[in-house]
Amino acid sequence: MKSNTERCDKVPREAPLERRAAGSWISADSAVRPRHPVDSAWREHAAFASWIMAAHRPSLVVELGTHNGFSYFVFCDAVVRLGLDARTYAVDTWEGDVHAGFYGEDVFAAVKQVNDAEYGSFSTLLRMTFDEALSRIQDGSVDLLHLDGRHRYEDVRHDFESWLPKLSSRGVVLFHDIAERREDFGVWRYWEELSDRWPSFAFEHGHGLGVLGVGDAGLSPQMAEFFSAADHDGDVIRSTYAALGAREESDLLRESELRHAAERDRRRIETLEKEKAALEGALESARRDVVDVEAALDATYASTSWKVTRPLRALGSAVRRG
Repeated sequence: MKSNTERCDKVPREAPLERRAAGSWISADSAVRPRHPVDSAWREHAAFASWIMAAHRPSLVVELGTHNGFSYFVFCDAVVRLGLDARTYAVDTWEGDVHAGFYGEDVFAAVKQVNDAEYGSFSTLLRMTFDEALSRIQDGSVDLLHLDGRHRYEDVRHDFESWLPKLSSRGVVLFHDIAERREDFGVWRYWEELSDRWPSFAFEHGHGLGVLGVGDAGLSPQMAEFFSAADHDGDVIRSTYAALGAREESDLLRESELRHAAERDRRRIETLEKEKAALEGALESARRDVVDVEAALDATYASTSWKVTRPLRALGSAVRRG
């Protein structure tokens, strides 16, 4: 298998380790936390997604397979944070599939709500199949393509080959689930075929993420430097981003637990407030009953019959004492 350096003329042959480590594969952007931490199999790759957006600075990003929007909103948030002059497209039917599972309309509604509120000026949701979306994207325009649709071999191959003409001269493709070999997952097999043809790098954590440089006119200097560093420091890059991913997963799980605990507390407080309101209502009703009884007694004491029968009541009391 050829190395990344041999496969890309624009990749530097050698660079000092400290220079490669400082800027060629990690930066402060790698530590940016996702602003929309929904449950996702992609959570452990948020750090790399933030880094590649800053390093590659794509003008057009397309994601095939968005589901609840975790990875897509990491890309969108980077556009805002970095002030990129970019357009982004999310393509999905938002119905689910055999691998992601099928789900209801609420998933799309939640994604649309976030997208419209925060990213609508540059982000477009294309609710259609991947093939239907081809006519919406110009050939040679996509700088960053993320493939995360159905994961069978024939599906991912079809998606990549269909969208390859859409890639720009500096195009980069991300393949999720390249480490999944269960059931009929076949991304790993297609990745093995592709990774020897173009500069590539494979992350093994978080179900696997493949990074493929397919730009036909050569990679951007930043991505060329990344693939060069991958030849020298691949294990370090993997372990660093695996650690960042594990931290993100742990933080998100903790945040999820705190949100669930807060929700439980909120529901308990609501129950207690309802019980308090019910008790206060019962107490107020009892007070009104007391007032009514006192009023009735006052009326009785003031009545003529009560006054007329007073001697008889007094005689009755004397007899009882005697």
